[in-house]
Amino acid sequence: MKLVFVTAVEEFQTAILKIFKKAAIENLSTTEISGFKNIPLEISSNWFSAGKNGNGSTLFFSFTDDEHIDMLFNLIEDFNKNLETKNPIKGVVLPVERFI
Repeated sequence: MKLVFVTAVEEFQTAILKIFKKAAIENLSTTEISGFKNIPLEISSNWFSAGKNGNGSTLFFSFTDDEHIDMLFNLIEDFNKNLETKNPIKGVVLPVERFI
C-alpha cells in the first residue's frame, strides 16, 4: 500500500480524473490548493485583498498499490508529452507503513 499525490492546475482536473479512472484507481480525494512558481515574499499583505496570490491548482491523493501507480504515472507521462503549457502534472509516491 502506498500513498500517491498528484498536483496540477485547475484546468486539468477533468483530464486527471479520467487518468485516475483509466489507471483503475476509483477511490481518491481532492483539495484545492494555490500553486506558486516564484515564491512571493508576502503571500497576503491585505486580509481583504481581491488579488489572486497563486495559480488555482488541485491536489489529488489516493491509497493504492504499485501496479495502479505504475499505470497512473505512465498515463501522466503521456499527458505531459503533449502539453502546450509549462504546467505539467506532477506526482509523488510515499510508502505507507501502517494503516487501519
